[in-house]
Amino acid sequence: MRYAAVCAAALLLCAGLTSTASADSAPTDPNPLAGRLDAYWTPARMAAAQPADTLKGTETGTPATTASPAVDGPRPGEYIPPSRSFDGIPQAGTFFWTDATGTGRTCSGSVVHSLGHDLVLSAGHCLKGYAGTSPKRHLAFVPQYHDTLKPFGIFPVRTDGVYVPQEYYDLGEHAGAAYDFAFAVTEPNEDGTLLEDAVGGVRLLTGTGYHHIPVRMIGYPAGAEKPLECWSWTTRWDSDDPADPGTFPRIACDAFVGGTSGGPMLVPWPGGWAVIGVIGGYHTGGNTPQISYSAYFGDATRNLYRAAVTGAPPSGPRSATG
Repeated sequence: MRYAAVCAAALLLCAGLTSTASADSAPTDPNPLAGRLDAYWTPARMAAAQPADTLKGTETGTPATTASPAVDGPRPGEYIPPSRSFDGIPQAGTFFWTDATGTGRTCSGSVVHSLGHDLVLSAGHCLKGYAGTSPKRHLAFVPQYHDTLKPFGIFPVRTDGVYVPQEYYDLGEHAGAAYDFAFAVTEPNEDGTLLEDAVGGVRLLTGTGYHHIPVRMIGYPAGAEKPLECWSWTTRWDSDDPADPGTFPRIACDAFVGGTSGGPMLVPWPGGWAVIGVIGGYHTGGNTPQISYSAYFGDATRNLYRAAVTGAPPSGPRSATG
C-alpha cells in the first residue's frame, strides 16, 4: 500500500484532528451510569438482542426475500470469500440498546482516534433518531464483545453525543443511502476509563477512492457468540436503483447478516488499522449475506467527524429540531 498517497488523500488523518491513545490522559472518576448499564446488560439480555438492520439478510443467514441478485447480490461465478468466527479485536465492538417496545437491539461499530478518546463509528441507520425524542434506551458500546463477555467494560453513549448527517435525516435511509454513517460520543466505563485509553483506536480515512485491498471486514451477527471477520477487497458500485442513489464501495464476504451493520472495513496502517467504510449505504448494507456496501467516506464524513470531535450540536429530524 502506498501509505504516503493514501495519507495525502486522508485529510482527517493528516490535518491533526486525530490522536492516539496516550498514557498521559488523565483518568476520570468512576462512572455510576456505566455501572448501572453493566448490570442491566446481562449475558442473557445481550444474547437475546435482535438486529437493528433487518434488511441486511436474515438472522438465519439466508438471503432476504426482497433481494434481487441482478442489483444486490453475488454476480454469476463471483468468488465469495469465507468469513470466520473469532474473539474480535479491542477496537471493534457492538452497540446495545432497547427500542420503544423494550426489545433489545444491536449494531456493530469501531473505535476511531479522536481528541476526546471517546468516539465510535457506525452506520447512520443504526443510530439515527437517538437525538430528541428517540425511543432508544440503555444505549451503550461494548468493545470486543464475545461469548457474552465485556472484556473492557461497557461505555454509555451520551444523550447529546450521536452524530448522523442532517442529509440522512432529511432524505431517509434509502434516498439518503450515501450518508449512512454516524459517530457516537461515549462516556467512560464504570472504572472511569475513556474508551480509546482502554482499547486504542483505528484511523479514519476519507477521500481514498473505492478500490482497496486487502480489506478486513468485522461485524457482529445478532445472537451470535462471537464476531465475524473476512478478508476481501472493495470495488466501486454505481447504483442503478433510483430509490437508493449514489456510488458505494462494494465488498463480497459470506455470512454478514443482521447485526453486522456498522461494522468496519479496515485496511492495514502503520501501527494498526485504518477504516475506509462501514457496513451500510446501498440498501442499508445489502439485502444478502454475501454482498455488503458502505457509504463513501468523503467530505460529508469528514464534516461529521469534525462536528463530533468539537462538540457541535448534533443533527436530528426536522420535526424534532424545528
